[in-house]
Amino acid sequence: MEQKTYLPKVNEIERNWHVIDADGLVLGRLAVQIANILRGKNKAIFTPHLDCGDFVVVINAEKVVLTGRKSTDKIYQDYSGYIGGLKEQTADVVRAKNPERMILDAVWGMMPKGRLGRAQFKKLRVYAGPDHPHAAQKAQPLAITLS
Repeated sequence: MEQKTYLPKVNEIERNWHVIDADGLVLGRLAVQIANILRGKNKAIFTPHLDCGDFVVVINAEKVVLTGRKSTDKIYQDYSGYIGGLKEQTADVVRAKNPERMILDAVWGMMPKGRLGRAQFKKLRVYAGPDHPHAAQKAQPLAITLS
């Protein structure tokens, strides 16, 4: 007997909206869970070369936790493309200026690079505070289990 691999059709893929409260969660462990949901690895119909993931809305990004001394030692770099155009900021400075960036950078590092990864990454929305403008999508709260 021959086992056929199931390949979902594009119209069979159901995309849900999830809300994750990042208050008190560790950044790296949260980013892994978000990346898996964006890719669709939590679904039985997961296929690596198809976009079968869900939409994710992250709230309270400013309250995410960094373990150890990462808040003072972790460096975020921006390069303008010009000579001497390298800017380096610690995680504390980035959290004060743009707290969404910490989660976006962590999740982007865990996504596949290329067309598919960029398309999946666009389904992520991150907000610093507890409010988000996606009430019309009826996003379901998702409890993250960090083990």
